[in-house]
Amino acid sequence: MTIELIAGAIKAILMILAGLSLSLFLLYFERKGSALIQDRIGSNRATVTGLGKRMGMPNLGIINTTIADPIKMFTKEDFVPAGADKFLHTLAPFLSLFPVMITFVVIPFGDTISISGHRIDLEAANLNAGALYLLATIGLGVYGTAFAGWSSNNRWALLGGIRATAQMISYELAMGLAIVSVIMTFGTLNLQEIVRGQGGVWFGFLPRWAIFTQPLAFILLLVAGAAETKRIPFDLPESESELIQGFFIEYSGGKQAVFMLTDFAEQALVAMLLTTFFLGGWQIPWLMRDGFHLPGGAFLALPALAVSLMGVVAFLFKVVALCMFLGMVRWTMPRFRYDQLMRLGWKGLVPLGLFNVLVTAFVVVATGRVQ
Repeated sequence: MTIELIAGAIKAILMILAGLSLSLFLLYFERKGSALIQDRIGSNRATVTGLGKRMGMPNLGIINTTIADPIKMFTKEDFVPAGADKFLHTLAPFLSLFPVMITFVVIPFGDTISISGHRIDLEAANLNAGALYLLATIGLGVYGTAFAGWSSNNRWALLGGIRATAQMISYELAMGLAIVSVIMTFGTLNLQEIVRGQGGVWFGFLPRWAIFTQPLAFILLLVAGAAETKRIPFDLPESESELIQGFFIEYSGGKQAVFMLTDFAEQALVAMLLTTFFLGGWQIPWLMRDGFHLPGGAFLALPALAVSLMGVVAFLFKVVALCMFLGMVRWTMPRFRYDQLMRLGWKGLVPLGLFNVLVTAFVVVATGRVQ
């Protein structure tokens, strides 16, 4: 029992650290990656020793984006405007970030490993109703933006908070319908079992990933997840040209940094959800517990520990690739108008989600089996 508690605590800490590390990587990718794609120089000033510059090497801006700028942000003055509700103004950033952090713990990042005769599931909290827990925690994030907009005593912040609340509630429904389709396909709410259900291949070569059986649900979750992160083209709650900075216009210092961190953490979470539900999670095509079973009958034996570690690496690779894709979407698409945003959610994604649920239910009942 003690070993299980210690292992669970370590896995929870590792997943939260992984989410924060991905957020730090996305911060760097947001600034330097976007600059390279858009033919700009980007961050290139801060250095520690200056050795690279003296050797004629380009400054990649790593110190700027990962050390200098965060330190500057967290050491700025914590400003609370006159007339604001100080308690809710302080609580709002925490309510935005906390739901994302506690959602990371139910994401399976690997299969199982055996240590001293103890089987350890590479998931911080293996819940039988993990999908329901996930939907519940994601829905809590709306309180942070609503409190931030209302407590700031600023009309632009209030408008941003109202926009964020309406947007998140609208697109959570489409996200939930996409997840329900996957749950019906695999017949379980356990995220680890959903990933395991995507093991093996069809026709001897095609991975049994849910993206091939639920392509519409994948698109729904991708679009709804991008809207939940409140980033271009769905950044109406923050739109600088209309609301300056939207719901966190009256925030500075560490509180503003927490809101920015929440945006990146949500992007990492969406990538993890897409990977878990549709891209096989930690599954690698043709890799079984004993090694690679390649098309054509070839077999490559591998130790069990190596197979488990390769699964963890594969999960991280898929998540990082999706994060980069979401980042590139942000830098290439214009912002929707507010009426277009709401129309897409209620008249586009929700009907498609309901249609997909009905088709999935018909197929499951007609065939008498799940995937």
